[in-house]
Amino acid sequence: MDMSGSQVIPAEREAVWRALNDPEVLKACIPGCESLEKTSDTEMNAQVTTKIGPVKAKFKGAVTLENIKAPESYTITGEGKGGVAGFAKGSADVKLEEDGAETVLTYEAKAQVGGKL
Repeated sequence: MDMSGSQVIPAEREAVWRALNDPEVLKACIPGCESLEKTSDTEMNAQVTTKIGPVKAKFKGAVTLENIKAPESYTITGEGKGGVAGFAKGSADVKLEEDGAETVLTYEAKAQVGGKL
């Protein structure tokens, strides 16, 4: 599954960059994310619960920040295992562009789910 889009954020790029590197902010941006713990400057452990149709699964996995060009862009990747429900992995290229006092966030994401889901 591929997704892309953009969002205008009423904040300066530096503030948006700091928020995108804050585990609590990222947790709020990931659907179903129950926990996100920073283990290094570029790695985090995550727990996500998702439901597709009648199947509900809890995934545990890792989130990594790569290709970091502060405060302009990075790639966020994640991979999780949900036991018998299957696996999920994906990545998103995130770019921040200044537009006066606002920031334009654009993203291109790819996700793959396998198993019962």
